[in-house]
Amino acid sequence: MEEAEDTKAQLPGAEPAHDTRAAAATEIRRGVISLARRLRLERSEADLTALELSTLGHLHRRGPLTPGELASTERVQPQSLTRTLAALEVAGRVSREADPADGRRSLLAITEFGHAALRAEMEQRDAWLSDAMSAELSATEIGLLRLAGPLLERLAAADP
Repeated sequence: MEEAEDTKAQLPGAEPAHDTRAAAATEIRRGVISLARRLRLERSEADLTALELSTLGHLHRRGPLTPGELASTERVQPQSLTRTLAALEVAGRVSREADPADGRRSLLAITEFGHAALRAEMEQRDAWLSDAMSAELSATEIGLLRLAGPLLERLAAADP
């Protein structure tokens, strides 16, 4: 199928498929970075760092994880998470228990207090984004963005 798409894209007057993908990658990168920057600006004077917020998000979506699994998910060295995890524990946003499969390891889980903090952060930025979408985009464009969300998550998890 990709060969057929490449052949179509190389018809006279058409961009080669690679150039089309490269241009799309550039446009998507720019758009994602701009939106991420704006969403960061829409955060309240929160006491959560970006890494703490991301860690809580992973625990919320995936359930209890070991510190190593969290580091892998965040694409950082486990030592880089030590201070973040300690701060989340002290604040009561995560709990630590022995891993039932291997007592030498620990599992971290988000607490109710962690869920509340995460929910407050998400609601504030989601409200801004919803208002911005309503003001700037048509219903069709909003529908396209709903389709793009899961695709962007798949790309973020990709390891080509």
